[in-house]
Amino acid sequence: MLTVIQRVSNANVVVNNIVIGEIQKGIVALIGIEKGDTEIQAQQLVDKILAYRIFADDNDKMNLSLCDVNGGLLLIPQFTLAADTQKGTRPSFASSAPPDIAKPSFEYVVHYAKQVHHTVSCGKFAADMDVTLCNNGPVTFTLKTK
Repeated sequence: MLTVIQRVSNANVVVNNIVIGEIQKGIVALIGIEKGDTEIQAQQLVDKILAYRIFADDNDKMNLSLCDVNGGLLLIPQFTLAADTQKGTRPSFASSAPPDIAKPSFEYVVHYAKQVHHTVSCGKFAADMDVTLCNNGPVTFTLKTK
């Protein structure tokens, strides 16, 4: 399981011209599900996102986590993250979990995140989404389990 996280001032996700999720200060996490990913890895990934220290403290150092700053978390399913891009000019999705496995895995990520954090919004699996965000910094990291 992997994610690209971005520290944001605000963000939202729109499906069919309707805002289905939004946050103010916080993290947008694009979530990629790979074959063989487990619920334990989902928990580890969410825990790491929540604890990852990417917000500035009083000395302007990245020492504070999402929990420390009471921020929001916007989770977006993004199957293209699991693509193999090492050969050629077309991505291979052979390592991506198929939709019938990836959808419940993403739903578990959302469910677990909502159990352990107060402000969680999400995109819609397999939907054509418009994600708008204001990347603060910019600050962007890739995190992976396994």
